[in-house]
Amino acid sequence: MDLQLKGKVVLVTGGGSGIGSGISLSLAAEGAIPVILARSPLTNEFITEMEKITDKYDFIQIDLNEADKIKSIVDSVAEKYGGIYAVVNNAGANDNKSLEDTTWQDFEKSLHGNLTHYYELVRCALPYLKEAKGCVLNIGSKTALTGQGKTSAYAAAKGAILGLTREWAAAFLPYGVRSNAIVVSECWTPLYANWIKTFDNPEERKKVITDKIPFERRFTTIEEIANTAVFVISSLSSHTTGQWIYVDGGYVHLDRALSFSRTWCCFHQDTFRTCATSPFPC
Repeated sequence: MDLQLKGKVVLVTGGGSGIGSGISLSLAAEGAIPVILARSPLTNEFITEMEKITDKYDFIQIDLNEADKIKSIVDSVAEKYGGIYAVVNNAGANDNKSLEDTTWQDFEKSLHGNLTHYYELVRCALPYLKEAKGCVLNIGSKTALTGQGKTSAYAAAKGAILGLTREWAAAFLPYGVRSNAIVVSECWTPLYANWIKTFDNPEERKKVITDKIPFERRFTTIEEIANTAVFVISSLSSHTTGQWIYVDGGYVHLDRALSFSRTWCCFHQDTFRTCATSPFPC
């Protein structure tokens, strides 16, 4: 399937690692030109993978917390390539800032690190997105919808990102610019893998988590997020805007206690009745 992305310039924050790297590589595979904005240099492993696909990509090293630098970078990219088609806001980290242990000053600092650059990058890119009739894709988190505990600042930032996704979808209607978000739940990334290793029994901890993921009881892969992201960015998804798209194995919307061997109880003719064991409700 041709996603009609050949030659289109896409800004990807945090695009050299984790979910961002998957999105950058998938964009390149479709002929797009990913321009990666990230704090850390690209790894040799990532460069090798990218250059197996293409040499048409770019990397700009920036700490996105320094939001005043974003406009000049966006303008220089647009000048170099003749425009910008899309923005993928992906960079951020769950810093576990809990209500009990976080001052309002540290709360605001966390919001700045996980939210402000989403806003500023889109603000600065908007003139070019209008010209291209392009799109914005925000990478969100299930913490905004399910909560997690001990992460008030990150959850607040991710909630705001979902709000901005729909606000921008409404605001950009006159310009033909789309705005969507992908909500990530439990995705197996290198950062996630390192976190799992901090437990005394990592394999047991992994099982505790995957047992709560309804579909196939496994983590979402980076590639599954990336494949959806690239399709939503493409013009083949041209009538999709204002959407929160869940690539999560049913984590948010399905009962995480579901079991194919459980007995379902259903409401029938004003009384509860017990049905035969079945994977489907009556």
